[in-house]
Parts: sequence; structure tokens; C-alpha cells
Amino acid sequence: MKLKKIASVISLIFLCATVFAANDIDLLETGKKSGMTIYWDSLSESGMIEKNGHQLSFRNGEKVVLLDSMLMKITDAPELRNNQLYVSKKFLDDSEEFFNQKSELPFKVGAILIDAGHGGKDPGALKTYKINGKNVTIQEKDITLKVAKMLAERLKAAYPGKQIILTRDKDVFLSLGERTDIANSVKAGENEAVLFISVHVNSSLNKTSSGYEVWYLSPGYRRNVLDKSAVDGDENLFPILNSMLEEEYTTESIMIAKFIMDGLQAQIGKESTARGIKAEEWFVVKNSNMPSVLIELGFVSNEKEALLLNDERYLKKATLGIYNGIAAFITHFERSQGFTTIK
Repeated sequence: MKLKKIASVISLIFLCATVFAANDIDLLETGKKSGMTIYWDSLSESGMIEKNGHQLSFRNGEKVVLLDSMLMKITDAPELRNNQLYVSKKFLDDSEEFFNQKSELPFKVGAILIDAGHGGKDPGALKTYKINGKNVTIQEKDITLKVAKMLAERLKAAYPGKQIILTRDKDVFLSLGERTDIANSVKAGENEAVLFISVHVNSSLNKTSSGYEVWYLSPGYRRNVLDKSAVDGDENLFPILNSMLEEEYTTESIMIAKFIMDGLQAQIGKESTARGIKAEEWFVVKNSNMPSVLIELGFVSNEKEALLLNDERYLKKATLGIYNGIAAFITHFERSQGFTTIK
């Protein structure tokens, strides 16, 4: 999510020639001795090294590295062999030179957009049940709005310095395109990231289906997430940088999903069933140019779960679970830029 800040000087990259040295230095072992913190995403085979307030992003087999996600440099390509990362002395020397520079502003989450699914003329999933002798229609649009507003309130109280934005704060209709337009138009500050959290409720023809789940965009779905104007001077760079940004979004979306799932399990795990985190090409997820997840809180088609979703107490607990998950991700991201630590 940081690649949008890339400087124009990177256009000279493909004019450079590099002589590759032997990769015979264990990055993890050597890095620990020199005070580096190393993160690795096995899905995209990309990683990040952190030291002295700086971050260096790299990919297996790529000679191009990103410095603080703004500048690019040619060095010897890291190599993954037998699940171990190996680098050359030149790679380490170049890294140390960069890490010893004066630190810039740290990356942080600058804005969180909360999308309450459906609304207005679109009720979403709904079902009518008899409660205390009266027929009550439980609607997805009402549940998602309640949770979104409670979540925004918690986030605003905890993070007064961050933008907390609702796509809707009342019962109005918004098209899917309008929701993603709102998300993609959020202006974050220098070195700030934007997160997109969409809240929904499920339904099924099978009345026994129950549980909550968190979705992220399928890693195989390809899209343009980088503005071509960010790459000035060499069109050959765009597909490489766009691919790297896609991989960052996927990694960070998976981590948000996992943290939220853990938060929900801690709060409502005894009252409902965790269905896990899953990949799908939902419209609001695939068209939001940022890390994004879609939460399904439960099934209105299941009477027991529908009554829970109609209970203010239960929704408060679910909201707390989502909040705790987002807060855990923010802490992790602002410390590590969203990568998992190499073990």
C-alpha cells in the first residue's frame, strides 16, 4: 500500500547492468546479528527488512529492491533455497548503507473505511420470525449499519489521529460502484495506508447453515492498483511495480482477515461457529485499490443465529471482535509493514 509514493528517479533502472555475486550468506542468521528485523510472505515470495526506522522490500530472484517503498535500487538478487534466504555481500553492504541514513516518517494506517452492506431500497438478506408473539423481519441492511456505526465509534475513540469513514451512516442505498469510488477517493497523508472493511450478513437455502467468515480477494485475480502516473519515464516498470503492489495488498488483506477472525472467535466463538477466512472476487473487494476484507457476521436464514443478530448485546460483542482484529493489524502493520516474521 506504500508503492503509490514511488519517486520518478526509478526510470533509470533498466539502463543499469549488474554483475551478480554468489549468494552464500544466510540472510536470517546474518540479519539477526546485525540488528535487522526480517519479515517474509511465502505466498508471494516477497519480504521486508527493517532497521533504524527504514524498510527495504525485496522479492526472491529480483534484483530490484524498494527503499522505504519510495525509491528503487539495483543490487544482487536474494535467492530462496531449501526454504532459506541467501544473499550476497553486496546485498548486505547496500542494505546497511541505506539503513544508516536519517529515518523518514514511519508508515502508518491513516484511514479506515467501514462499508455497511446494502441499505435503502436494498435490504440484503432478510427473514421474518415470530419474536415475543410478533412477526419481526430481520434485515441485513439494519444489522450491518448498527455494527458499522458501533465499529466507527470505537475506532474514532481509540485512534483520534486517523480518518474513520463510513460509506453510509443511515438507511440509504449506495451502488457497489459508489462504495468503491468512496474507498478509492480517500486521501491519505504521506506514508499513510487506507484499509477497507465491508460488513455483511449471510443467507442460505440450507436453514442449518451458520457461522461467521471473513473474505479477501483471490490472489489469482489480476488488476491495476497502481496509478501509471506514479511511474514516470519508463513504461516497462509499471507491470513490475503493479504486481508488487498487488502482492502487498493480498498479504495485508489476508492478515487483516486473520486478525478479525481471531477477534470474532474470542468474542462470539462460544455462541456461533467460525467458518474461517476465504478467498473470493467480491465486487467491493476486487475494485478497492487497497487492502480490503468482507465480513459475513452470520446467517439470517438460521433462526437461532438470526435471533442473535437481532440482539444488541451480541452485535456489540461481534463489533468488539472486529475492532480488536483491526487494532491488532494496525499495531502489527505500523511495526512491521504487514509482513510475517521469518521463523
